[in-house]
Amino acid sequence: MKNPQAGISRDLQLARSLWGPFSRPALIRLKELKERFGLSVSRGELQYLYEGWYVTHAGLLGLAQRRHCAGIHVQQVSEYCEPTVGRWVFKATVYRRRNSKGFVGYGDADPSNVSSMVRGAELRIAETRAVNRALRKAYGIGLCSVEELGAFSSATRPSAVPAPSNGQPSNGSGNGQPRLRDQLCLLIRQYNLDANLVKAYAADFCGTQTLSGASRELVESFISHLAAAAKQNRDALVCKLNSYAQPAAEARS
Repeated sequence: MKNPQAGISRDLQLARSLWGPFSRPALIRLKELKERFGLSVSRGELQYLYEGWYVTHAGLLGLAQRRHCAGIHVQQVSEYCEPTVGRWVFKATVYRRRNSKGFVGYGDADPSNVSSMVRGAELRIAETRAVNRALRKAYGIGLCSVEELGAFSSATRPSAVPAPSNGQPSNGSGNGQPRLRDQLCLLIRQYNLDANLVKAYAADFCGTQTLSGASRELVESFISHLAAAAKQNRDALVCKLNSYAQPAAEARS
């Protein structure tokens, strides 16, 4: 028989390695999500953003499978769609059991509320958002999903980022925008990349000994570069990352 406490401990250890230390309420919430819904950090079903937990599309689909969801029906809401400007709206209905009434959720996407990293994929994003909302209603999940986050998909950004008062590089966020570390973690999970190799590549790209020593502007530039490279040719990117896997001693010989 599996030990649930062992699973929680593994998830907590992984979460700390990805996002750093947590407050006591955040730890209690993680335990509740694990025990009530079986959601797992290690399976990429949860993300910690803005000092709170968010469920992913993979997490919602996994929950639906474990709860033996009878079906999901998705349809385009044509009267609200404008393909010429990339605006799409979908309606999703989740059926927990056969012949049940179903739980409905709507999702929309257009160039103004999706990241430039996924520009052109508004149709798929709208569909995913609709499915996520319907699944959250069906299974009583009060968490917002990562794919629904407006801040992550906002096309607008502040014109300037205030410099840290202590003069040190800052990779965090003090202006309501997603922390750069969170954006990088999301890309790593989305494209299944090796986190250590990405960090090594980032430090080389930024011209610093470690990623933490790079300025916010350099890290932002690297994140944009990584997203574009992964979208264009993931295999080529993985080959590039693997070049940073050589031991230091071997590289000097």
